[in-house]
Order: sequence, then structure tokens, then C-alpha cells
Amino acid sequence: MVRHRVQGRKFGRKTKHRIAMKRNLVTSLLEHERIVTTLAKAKEYRPHAEKIISLGRHKSLHNVRRAARDIQDKTVLKKLFDEIGPRMRERPGGYLRIRKLAKPRLNDCAPRAILEFVDYDPSAVEAEEVETEES
Repeated sequence: MVRHRVQGRKFGRKTKHRIAMKRNLVTSLLEHERIVTTLAKAKEYRPHAEKIISLGRHKSLHNVRRAARDIQDKTVLKKLFDEIGPRMRERPGGYLRIRKLAKPRLNDCAPRAILEFVDYDPSAVEAEEVETEES
């Protein structure tokens, strides 16, 4: 059997589990703006995350409802349309970057990667966390 025009990785999971994993990964990415995952998951789910970010660039009821299909967390949905979307408005695409990590995952030696926003600044995030702890 030949896999002509068949796209997407299955990750050894059933369909519902794969869909839930995609939603969780994209939600975590939008919440933390940087996640460490396997290289295969990063490559597979980056286009899905970028489509959701593209929805966040223009806040309309239709776009909010389309994004809410995959992002069930209301605080993350609000962050997408109030912070991330306006920040990416001038960028024509390519919101995310995949950086490969040198060390593989310990239990199964799967190659790991960091999936993060192109404009991610770790020092700004650390300073923001310190301010919220002091409050």
C-alpha cells in the first residue's frame, strides 16, 4: 500500500488523542510563548499554531469563535487576541521558530526541540515574572 498524498504524522495515537494533543500543545505554546517538545511534534504542529496566531491578528467574533475551537482556555484566548495578535500584526507570517536541542529525551532518545515565537525574549519574561512575584 502506497501513501500517496497522505499527510500528517500519527504519533502512535488514536484520532481523538491526536486532536487533544494538538490543542494542548498549541494552548501551552500561546500561554508560555515557548515550549520544549519532540522535534516531530514541533514540525507537525507549527502550521496549526501559526494559523491560530493569524486568526489573532484581527479580532472579530468569527475569528474568536474559530480560535476557540482549539483553545478552550479563556485566559489564553484573551491573551491571543489582546497581546499576541497585535504584536504579530505587521509580520506577514512565520511567527514561530523551531530550535533543535543537542540532548535527546532521556527515556527513548527522541530528538527534542524548542518551539517558540520569533520575537521571544527570555530576559523580558524573567523580568515580568519577578514583577508579579513582588506584587
